[in-house]
Amino acid sequence: MEYRLEDRLPTVEEFVAVTTAVGWTDAYDAAAIPASLAASLHAVVAVEGDRVIGLGRLVGDGAIYYYLQDLAVVPERQRRGVGAAILARLEEWIAGRASSRTFVGLFAAGGSVSLYRRFGYAVHDDMTGMFRVGPRPLQHGGPGR
Repeated sequence: MEYRLEDRLPTVEEFVAVTTAVGWTDAYDAAAIPASLAASLHAVVAVEGDRVIGLGRLVGDGAIYYYLQDLAVVPERQRRGVGAAILARLEEWIAGRASSRTFVGLFAAGGSVSLYRRFGYAVHDDMTGMFRVGPRPLQHGGPGR
């Protein structure tokens, strides 16, 4: 398998093709994809011939906090080092900007935990990752309200 890595954002069409192939069709609002991609700090795509077979991007504040986002490889090219190559390229980009206290976070999906562990990511007992999906009105007030 011959592929090349390109430091660039995927197009909306490329993003949809790869994320659909891995089953993430319910993970995002299609109308928000262009703005979401445009707000990325950096991205890498893996291209085989003229087809994007994998992608990954970074979001965050570009100074202290970085989050690996949407690292995905089409199923027929998984477990062949493509995801690791994308992750290594993203890690190189971060390393050129990171301070000694830079925080890099992610959410691991499916069987990807072992890949991230190889790059030094771990679950930390003193922190719990939390998230919610969709808008929710803020609840104000304390006890008794």
